[in-house]
Amino acid sequence: MKNSLRVVTVLTCTLLLFLAFVSPAPRLYKNLKILPKDITKHQMDSVMEHFTKSLGVKCTFCHVRNEAQGSFDFPNDSIEHKRIARDMMRMQIALNKKYFNIKNAKKIDTKLEVTCYTCHNGKAHPVTKLPPAPKTDE
Repeated sequence: MKNSLRVVTVLTCTLLLFLAFVSPAPRLYKNLKILPKDITKHQMDSVMEHFTKSLGVKCTFCHVRNEAQGSFDFPNDSIEHKRIARDMMRMQIALNKKYFNIKNAKKIDTKLEVTCYTCHNGKAHPVTKLPPAPKTDE
């Protein structure tokens, strides 16, 4: 009985020491509010490419670029389009869940019915007016 207790105590202490000195890998991205915290670089690149093509914009439409350093300040939320994009993502998730019964609408690899392109069609701001009626020869 004493030997069993010693073995369990040693194993417990070893496990606690291991956990104390091993830290989890740092997250690749900061300030993610809608996208999953554990998103991979490949997934993030795919999502951002979808945004830029669906809206016909460049990264600077949503992200602050520091020209002096030649890099982006991705966690910065000062550009309103980034906040709007998050609201649009929430709306898109809700529409896909409610009207198309897509249960995993938040997951990156889920096939969605409603996407950014559905409304934007490659334009930064979706068309909100009907096109003019075609001219007729009467």
